[in-house]
Amino acid sequence: MMATAVGTTFDIIILGASGFTGKHVLKESLKFLNNNNNLNSIAIAGRNATKLTQTLQWAARPDPPPSIPILIADTTDPLSLRSLCLKTRLILNCVGPFRLHGEPVVAACVQTGCDYLDITGEAEFMDRVEIRYHETSVKNGSLIVSACGFDSVPAEMGLLFHLKQWVGGCLPNKVEGFLSVESEKRVVGNFGTFESAVLAVADLKKMRQRRDAHAIKRPKPVIPGPLPKGEIIERQKKIGLWGITLPSADATVVGKTFSVLTENPEGLPGLNESPKTVEKRKVFWSSVRPVHFGVKIGSKSLLGIFAYITFGIILGLFGSISLGRWLLLKYPSIFSLGGFSKQGPSEEEVKSASFKMWFVGHGFSSESLAAKADSKPDMEVITRITGPEMGYVTTPIILIQCALILLSQRNNLPKGGVYTPGIVFGSTDLQERLQQNGISFDVISKSKLSS
Repeated sequence: MMATAVGTTFDIIILGASGFTGKHVLKESLKFLNNNNNLNSIAIAGRNATKLTQTLQWAARPDPPPSIPILIADTTDPLSLRSLCLKTRLILNCVGPFRLHGEPVVAACVQTGCDYLDITGEAEFMDRVEIRYHETSVKNGSLIVSACGFDSVPAEMGLLFHLKQWVGGCLPNKVEGFLSVESEKRVVGNFGTFESAVLAVADLKKMRQRRDAHAIKRPKPVIPGPLPKGEIIERQKKIGLWGITLPSADATVVGKTFSVLTENPEGLPGLNESPKTVEKRKVFWSSVRPVHFGVKIGSKSLLGIFAYITFGIILGLFGSISLGRWLLLKYPSIFSLGGFSKQGPSEEEVKSASFKMWFVGHGFSSESLAAKADSKPDMEVITRITGPEMGYVTTPIILIQCALILLSQRNNLPKGGVYTPGIVFGSTDLQERLQQNGISFDVISKSKLSS
């Protein structure tokens, strides 16, 4: 362990680096350390120095571990978190479940003016942070951005890419994302992800009460055309998938992005933008039209859809009572039908997995058609994102690229506040960076629908 001098400032500190996702974030960050000045300095932090040392050795192999400072911090110790924030420009928080451990980290960052990114997909936590910390973070210049992992950057950046394909006066009305997970081997999910899902069910009633009591007044975007009807189970023949609604944070995060754009149609101004960057931002956001958006988990077979439904029923029933939650967390493999375990996926399972996220959009070929009350969509656009395993490969890639943009382009980003990844990074070069690191964005088809 390397001693840290008083007053040393790091580019980033990875908090929770010894956790299952945190160690992969560290591994990804090492690719950019002292590499063309991408990252000049990194520190890792957590409760156990021994585990952090072992994690650094794992992340660096087969090379010897670099001399990265190891710092001790605990989310139950506000002074230790404040000390971290005073040593760095940016905290990357990998300590979950975030509804239990995330808020003290955000509070420390906001108090000190430190920037913050995390990988959560927990809607309750994100709502709570926005309600309690947005105004102070704007005042103190602390940029707080959650969901900078698979939740919810592929949904946001994939949707923005999709909406760019509606040109020549065509207006999108509804876009559905279909998530398909593929692997040569069955990939077992990490226990932390399962725990977050269980706690989300337990906190559902409380979250609704909090939203009612502390309602965030957001403007509703105007979407051309009638409100489309949804189906519980949907068949998309063109992409070869059945789909059922996925209760992820993606639709909520996208909705927040559209609400901010309704008030700020040219995007949010940066801290100290150049005229060229201002023009680029305005051009980018001027062509983004709000749409009805949702995400579905996809399966090539109807049997796979029924397996997802069965798991959802088990989670909903058992997660709503204390004894049920105890059983779920005690025996995750049994109650998740083998989908999650306390050991998490093996390295071989992670390497074998990949994802495809399809965006199927329907809309109108003209504004006049969209304005008719009885009009039906006559245009369809299909795009797709593909990439490696979601939780431990794609998520670290996304988080580190967001961090690199924040560090190198801070003047182009909002001074401070609690915002979504789409609002903060949408008009930057994040899409290009993701493409350079193994995440592809493709147009599949554009077609006129038969009447």
